[in-house]
Amino acid sequence: MIDPRGPRLGAWLTSFVLVVTLLISTAPTAAGLLLAAQAVVFALGSRGKSPYQLVFSKLVRPRLDPPAELEDAGPPRFAQVVGLLFAVGGVVSFLAGAQLAGQVFTGFALVAALLNAAVGLCLGCELYLIFKRLTTSQGAPA
Repeated sequence: MIDPRGPRLGAWLTSFVLVVTLLISTAPTAAGLLLAAQAVVFALGSRGKSPYQLVFSKLVRPRLDPPAELEDAGPPRFAQVVGLLFAVGGVVSFLAGAQLAGQVFTGFALVAALLNAAVGLCLGCELYLIFKRLTTSQGAPA
């Protein structure tokens, strides 16, 4: 179980990195390398070891009241995998010289991160719930 405010801080930090990536995307190698760094953050986050979560737990959470409720860590971790897929797509595109494709991958990831940061709508978490519904037995037939 995790404090839901941690992933939202991570989404703000991710949004910042993705905006900078788009701003420097006229230099595809630099954009690819920055996006690769974000991909590493996504990969670590998918294993519950995000550096952004560490920043939250050490610097931010001690200054806040306890959360009203905790949430399952599974959906945010799955969301990190989704982010990782978009970031890898962007990195490969930028480094292959497909600047527009890199911008599109980065843009999709940015929209998802901003939705999570600004209004708490985690698209990757919603995908997780859909995936779980589709792969979990419905029990005995009616």
